[in-house]
Amino acid sequence: MRVGMVCPYSLSVPGGVQAQVMGLARQLRRDGIEVRVLGPCDGPPPATFVTPLGNSLPTSANGSVAPLAPDPSAALRTMRVLFEEQFDVLHLHEPFAPGPTLTSVVVHPAPIVGTFHAAGESASYRYLGAPIRKYADVIDHRVVVSKDALALVEPTMGGEFEVLFNGVELEDIRAAEPWPTEGPTVFFCGRHEERKGLDVLLAAMAQLGPEVTLWIASNGPDTTRLQARTRGDARIQWLGRLSDEEKFRRLRGAHVFCAPSLRGESFGVVLIEAMAANTCIVASSLDGYRNVATDDVDSLLVPPGDATALAGALQRALNDPALAGRLVTAGAGRADDFSMVALAGHYQRIYRALHDAAGRPTRQLSPWPRAPRLGRRARMMAR
Repeated sequence: MRVGMVCPYSLSVPGGVQAQVMGLARQLRRDGIEVRVLGPCDGPPPATFVTPLGNSLPTSANGSVAPLAPDPSAALRTMRVLFEEQFDVLHLHEPFAPGPTLTSVVVHPAPIVGTFHAAGESASYRYLGAPIRKYADVIDHRVVVSKDALALVEPTMGGEFEVLFNGVELEDIRAAEPWPTEGPTVFFCGRHEERKGLDVLLAAMAQLGPEVTLWIASNGPDTTRLQARTRGDARIQWLGRLSDEEKFRRLRGAHVFCAPSLRGESFGVVLIEAMAANTCIVASSLDGYRNVATDDVDSLLVPPGDATALAGALQRALNDPALAGRLVTAGAGRADDFSMVALAGHYQRIYRALHDAAGRPTRQLSPWPRAPRLGRRARMMAR
């Protein structure tokens, strides 16, 4: 069985959906499923099983700026690849995001599995309800990664959804060598934008002692402003983008992982990674994070945006070894519930059911949909 997995976001840019796409594809390929990942790439593709569909364009989405590819050339490339590959099943992540996934819904050359990740508010579902409902039935099996994601899409689409939480490649994290530290260390890894709450964490750091180090990974639109604000504070280390290997090593080395997001989190994959790394967690008490974490059981959860409460929780986690040990032990067991191996097994069940139940040949696409209306220039853009 050949599966085409389509990602709407640039695979060259770190992100939660991109990480799920690549991690799931790797596990499926280990299990013997022939998977190709299709998506925008701003540079060389990140793996040999990735087919790039052109560059991305920064696009406002869900309170963030997403690296999407809504341009006509990306749509033409997508159609061309779908024609050439003739997949048995298509797996679309965020099916109605502008770009390759939406194009795949429109041409639907094979049975479709759609996975919906986003939660919170979405202008697309609010204002484009009629077109979305028109194409909703094209998606043969609908998956949401959390109850919060379901709450976003169900009112517009209706129908049935299966809830399958995101997965984590636990073995890679647990095998990582801990990064060395010289004292109590807090780790933040997330895009530097308002909704991720890095401002709040920096305000909390002002209430912690001089012995505490803060590692800040990644970057974003607020990086320059926040670096200027903390200039001269030797406790704060700006790391930039990290490879997965270094991220896992720092997760394993840090004493506390902090996720101070303010909103817009449908699922706490990064919390599962920290649990797998045997690292204590302090995070905002958001619905998406509570899908994974339980306050005072495997994590310390605080009201979002409250720097004083965040500082207090960080102090407790850093200064109470018995508390931290209890949370870490519970978290390690909780992480086992979110193995990528188990998630891949669920998706294989779905793929096989669709493939076997279809009982029909894969739809044959024309290599040039509506070819008479495409000029020579447009065809060249798809190459």
